[in-house]
Amino acid sequence: MALYSEKVMDHFRNPRNVGVIEDANGIGEVGNAKCGDIMKMYLKIEDDIVQDVKFETFGCGSAIASSSMATELIKGKPVSEAMKLTNKAVAEALDGLPAYKMHCSVLAEEAIQSALEDYQKRTGKTIE
Repeated sequence: MALYSEKVMDHFRNPRNVGVIEDANGIGEVGNAKCGDIMKMYLKIEDDIVQDVKFETFGCGSAIASSSMATELIKGKPVSEAMKLTNKAVAEALDGLPAYKMHCSVLAEEAIQSALEDYQKRTGKTIE
């Protein structure tokens, strides 16, 4: 049995939405001191829709794949829907992660939450 699903390997080898959004209106950065993974998410939100999302991740393959999948799951979605993204949804969209790598999907969720909180602070808008 393969340790990682084909989707995990695809998002690791060909990550989507990598980079920086210079005029982002929501930026979140989180890290896990235990494993050393660091994720930074950039959001461009207009009319309460996530128009663009990019990430920079320093970490293992599971962290990169989780970041990539998380961006795909919220891009083009209403902010209220992005706010509800869970690590479980990220892991399921990747066709699963090994139990000892689930913290990577948690980091992806936390990075998006952090970027959305930053967006709220910058704009004064409340996400419902």
